[in-house]
Amino acid sequence: MKPIVKPASIVLPTPPLREYYSRVLAYIATAASIAAGTYSQYFSYDILWMVPYALLYPHLAHQLSQRFKHEHPRQTHLALLFIDALHAGAGISLLDFSVVPSLMIVLTLSFSALIIGGLRYLGLSGLVMFSGTLLCAAVSEIKLHPATPALVAFVSILFTTLYICITAYFVHLQGLRLSLARGEIKREQEKAARLARNLSKYLSPQVWESIFSGKKSVRLETQRKKLTVFFSDIKGFTELSEELEAEALTDMLNNYLNEMSKIALKHGGTIDKFIGDAVMVFFGDPTTQGAKKDAVAAVSMAIAMRKHMKVLRQQWRAQGIDKPLEIRMGINTGYCTVGNFGADTRMDYTIIGRDVNLASRLESNAEAGEILVSHETYSLIKDVIMCRDKGQLTVKGMSRPVQVYQVVDFRRDLGATSSFLEHELPGFSMYLDTNNIQGVDKERVIKALQQAAEKLRDKVIF
Repeated sequence: MKPIVKPASIVLPTPPLREYYSRVLAYIATAASIAAGTYSQYFSYDILWMVPYALLYPHLAHQLSQRFKHEHPRQTHLALLFIDALHAGAGISLLDFSVVPSLMIVLTLSFSALIIGGLRYLGLSGLVMFSGTLLCAAVSEIKLHPATPALVAFVSILFTTLYICITAYFVHLQGLRLSLARGEIKREQEKAARLARNLSKYLSPQVWESIFSGKKSVRLETQRKKLTVFFSDIKGFTELSEELEAEALTDMLNNYLNEMSKIALKHGGTIDKFIGDAVMVFFGDPTTQGAKKDAVAAVSMAIAMRKHMKVLRQQWRAQGIDKPLEIRMGINTGYCTVGNFGADTRMDYTIIGRDVNLASRLESNAEAGEILVSHETYSLIKDVIMCRDKGQLTVKGMSRPVQVYQVVDFRRDLGATSSFLEHELPGFSMYLDTNNIQGVDKERVIKALQQAAEKLRDKVIF
């Protein structure tokens, strides 16, 4: 088994130091070629000054780059590369175009350019080197030395090879460090993703997504928005909790809340909180489809929950729970204050306001299996969902009675054999539910309709 190499086990020079060392090696290779050529009397002593210059320049370039690297790092790298290219062009010219040293200088410059900036920098440095060669050749007397002595060739190739090998080794180590860093980053990202998924279960998906996408800021702030608010609870749950064991009650409650949550999320609702068997959901924040579509979605969700209770009752009956449990629901539409409430160290994304309280009061006044909506919600959904007028209801905390409607079903699902008949025109409003009319009241209803018809016939309408 191969040992695992940790990032701390690889000690590398930082990129600026790596470039500094590489430049020192490159100029040492050139200086060594000049020294070998002068020693073998291949080059004139007039260019011997290039040896100390080649040995000192990399240190001077490093000191200058340190001053400007923080302000203009990219421009600094490019400027130093262009100066190296000018030096290479001038060196080739001053070495009288000696084949082996010239080729080694070109190879060294090309390798450096590829490491620093790729093919683009290679092309630019080549143009600058060619310009430097022409400029130096134009101002100095050139003596061509096509043949290169063995000593000069050997020294040039040896030091250039050392430069390439050592620089390539540094680049390899840099690649290892980057690979290990990427692995560490990936592990941290996976850890953060797992943590985010765990934390997301404590928030509604819409709120969680808006926070992680940056659309919502995590600070104490609120806003006023028109929302449709939904409340529900299980009728008779308190009595059932006294009969069941805690474990059975917990399993049943979690099963119920899990199924209701799926329905709420399917319809786009923002789940605010669970309070025992009670569920609070609102529509219209963080995203909204408009007040009408939000209200229709909320009532559609309530109808789906009521229908799904039939499935849950069958499951509970199979588990030995014979008590016929039903949910009751209340829905209201109005302007609420929504946002982060609490303290800087512990926040709760929720809603408050009079219309929130009204939705809660409607739920507490609903019968088992009943969905009560306010007049504001009814006015938005009446063309899609059939509702029965339940008159006015006096609720706690409201100074005046509120108009309440009972949700029946989607109009499209009632069909031609529906027991409901509804007409509303200027000056005329009728709602008829034949299933709820008792036999003793049938004649009274017929008589009232006949009287209304006779008055309408006698009325002269212009």
